Amino acid sequence: MYFIYGMYECLNLVVEPAGVAGCVLIRALEPLTGLASMRRRRRIDGVENLTNGPGKLTQALGIGLGCNGVDVTRGPLKVLAPPVEESFEIGVSKRIGITKSMDLPLRFFIQGNKFLSRK
Repeated sequence: MYFIYGMYECLNLVVEPAGVAGCVLIRALEPLTGLASMRRRRRIDGVENLTNGPGKLTQALGIGLGCNGVDVTRGPLKVLAPPVEESFEIGVSKRIGITKSMDLPLRFFIQGNKFLSRK
């Protein structure tokens, strides 16, 4: 977890062993369960705008800087494999919201997914 622009808490997952640089900013997700709680936290009625941005996502999930450093394979915040694996096409684009190395194709997403942070 990290705080950015003095107002947003962002979910960043470390995906490499200690001493090796490598992490993934989770910019958006498709909300499947807990929609009532997410809507209450975000104070909106729709679904598409619940989690389509890094700050919106953490607000909807009710997670913040207190989750910094937690092990996402066990504990209060878990990242799990889907119960049923679905096939999808991975889209790639330039990075978003930065000024350095912005031309690098380091943004990955499910092609055509309506829950992208930016299309």
